[in-house]
Amino acid sequence: MSFYITTPIYYVNAAPHLGHAYSTIGADILARHHRQRGEDVFFLTGTDEHGEPVALAAEREGVTPKELADRNAARFQALMPRINASNDFFIRTSDPRHKERVQAFMQRVHDNGHVYKGLYEGWYCPRCADFKGENEIAEGNTCPIHRIPLDREEEENWFFRLSAFQDQLEQLYATNPGFVAPPQRFNEARSFITGGLQDVSLSRAKLTWGVEVPWDPAHVFYVWFDALLNYYTALSFGAGDHDRTAELWPATLQILAKDILKFHAVIWPAMLLAAGEPLPEKLFIHGYLTMKDAAGEDVKMSKSLGNVLDPFEVMDTFGTDALRYYCFREVSFGQDGAVSTAGFESRYETELANDYGNLASRTIAMIARYRDGVTPDAEVDPALAADFEGLDGDVVELLDRAEITQALERIWQRVRRLNRYVEEQAPWKLAKDPEQAGHLDTVLRSLAEGLRVVTVLLHAYMPETTERLMGALGQDAGFAIDTARFGAARAGTVTPLDPPLFPKK
Repeated sequence: MSFYITTPIYYVNAAPHLGHAYSTIGADILARHHRQRGEDVFFLTGTDEHGEPVALAAEREGVTPKELADRNAARFQALMPRINASNDFFIRTSDPRHKERVQAFMQRVHDNGHVYKGLYEGWYCPRCADFKGENEIAEGNTCPIHRIPLDREEEENWFFRLSAFQDQLEQLYATNPGFVAPPQRFNEARSFITGGLQDVSLSRAKLTWGVEVPWDPAHVFYVWFDALLNYYTALSFGAGDHDRTAELWPATLQILAKDILKFHAVIWPAMLLAAGEPLPEKLFIHGYLTMKDAAGEDVKMSKSLGNVLDPFEVMDTFGTDALRYYCFREVSFGQDGAVSTAGFESRYETELANDYGNLASRTIAMIARYRDGVTPDAEVDPALAADFEGLDGDVVELLDRAEITQALERIWQRVRRLNRYVEEQAPWKLAKDPEQAGHLDTVLRSLAEGLRVVTVLLHAYMPETTERLMGALGQDAGFAIDTARFGAARAGTVTPLDPPLFPKK
């Protein structure tokens, strides 16, 4: 079984920030989880390098668009190993192989009769690289996302007959309610479609930084038609020595943020229909990470607004796994949510250091002290086993719906349950009574087993930490999801955690 997952590709007009890490980590958690299930996973991310925002940013810096793209693409590539992203390929849309395949795909769309030449006149946001409809314009003819005045544009372009796909897209949304999630984003996309689709510009004649239109080389493709196709083109040259498009397309799950919903949930399926290609199985749209602006309001974290957290600084202070955990513990995936340095510190101290890290240290220390480092080969406590019953299935079901935060909460409930179990059973008291030796064996075995189970399930979230803890527990069975059942593993020999998993700051 294959699982093909994509992130949005990131614009190279500036360096990466935490919002980019958020999308990528979310996709990585799901990719790692599906690998734990034994599936053939392909995970794609990359950079979007053409279009007016890149050209304008390069002009401001006195460099060529290619120089700016090369510099900032390298920064995004460097982010991937730092956040422990397990992507199988990193695509750059300036790659000649991508450009060649975009031209071939769009030639198909042209030959199928879905393009024509016409005059565009309307409002345009250079930072969104988006022509705005009347219902997408804020007060004073400004962009609602970037809060800048829109430009009035008039130019001869090639157009894509988006309106021709009105009925097919309405049918798609009527018959496939799972195509877009969460539900409020599904409703938003459907409303856009039922409001009446207008044809959209396919090309720009005023730009040179882009992919040339093969049937009219005086034009380059409007950046979104170039960028969206990365999900399709990458499979032909980025998935090994042979073209894997037939094996892996359509994509299983595409992760993106809500500001690009229209392009992915409306224009993207129409493009695929125009070329005769199958549609992705599901789009999952997450919200914004927000921070306080100068007026104290929660606004989207944005390079252009200047309110960003540097993920490299966060990881230098708290570690990569702490960043991965925090992003999906603090902000429910799919919703907007505020982040802050104080929030990092609180989650780190109370949950990672205390709930999980201290549980691991105490469990291993008690096995070392009371049983010479060997986990007793005893039966597990049936009462604790009952609390873990069905946990693995719940996590699988939630992650099948990309409900990353909800799955993490289910796992963390058991982390807290194990901490309560320590206090209820008080192994330090049992150790003082020789007649309680058998009971103590059961308690220590149950703690070690519960810790192992939550560690298997947390592996997709915190890969470095969980690998270290499984080694300390003396477990070598790996992280396959079917091992995440209470009582399924044999006892092992423990080794102390020094330093602790999450040292206090």
